This record gives sequence, C-alpha cells and structure tokens, in this order.
Amino acid sequence: MSLVSFLAQLGAWNWLFLAVALFALETVVPGVHFVWFGVAAVLVGLLSLATGFEWQWQLVVFAVLAVASVFAARRFARADNSPSDTPDLNLRGAQYVGRVVTVEEPIRAGRGKVRVGDTLWQAEGPDTPAGTRVKVTGARDTVLIVGAE
Repeated sequence: MSLVSFLAQLGAWNWLFLAVALFALETVVPGVHFVWFGVAAVLVGLLSLATGFEWQWQLVVFAVLAVASVFAARRFARADNSPSDTPDLNLRGAQYVGRVVTVEEPIRAGRGKVRVGDTLWQAEGPDTPAGTRVKVTGARDTVLIVGAE
C-alpha cells in the first residue's frame, strides 16, 4: 500500500491530523504562526466530513481559510487595538510632562540639567539659574523640555 492510497483512505481525517500536528508545532515554535493554519485545517476537516467534497477543492478551501484567518488575526490582534492603562510606560520623559522639577545645573543657551527624583535629566528651555523650579512641558528622547512654573 502506497502512502498516497493510505492518505486517500483517511479522507477528511487527514485535515484533523494535520490540525493536531500544527497545534503541536505551535507549542514548540515561538510566536503565533501555526495556530491559524491549524484552525483552517480543522474547518476544512469538518467541512469535508459533513459534505465529502473532492480533495482538490479541500486544498483550495484550506488555502483560502488559512490566508483569511491570518489576515483576520493580524487585524484584530494589532497592538493599537488593545489600549494600555499606562501608554507612556516605555517613554520615561513623557511620564514627567506636567511635573514641576528643580533646575540642578543652570540652563544656559537653552541647555542645562534638572533633577527628577534622584536622577539628573538633560533639559532644554529658557535660560534659568540653578535652584529654580520649572515645569516640564514636553520631552524629546531623553531631553526634557521645560518652561516657567
């Protein structure tokens, strides 16, 4: 008995076995890659069991469902679809906008340093002597933009 005839005898069960293999592979490979193909294989297997359509059409339906499930997952699983309760988590400077801080090293020619907690930050703003309290109005990378309190 050849492999082709063996697979032909299994019929729709091939898709369900493929789905199990893809789901198992998903647990081993990092990322979410094979689960969508596994979902498509399950759907084709169930459709094939219910209707018994030809294997050529099963391949076409699998391809369409696999592509559709990948695009659907990309659309609904985007990072911008799940708003964060801390959107500035990795933008340290943006977290300080609106805070009043103390000028540690005088701001001269638009550049100086301010103290935020126990850390010194580069600052840009109007010339200001050391010890003056200023308000953070913006941030650009690791530089705080400050203005008068």
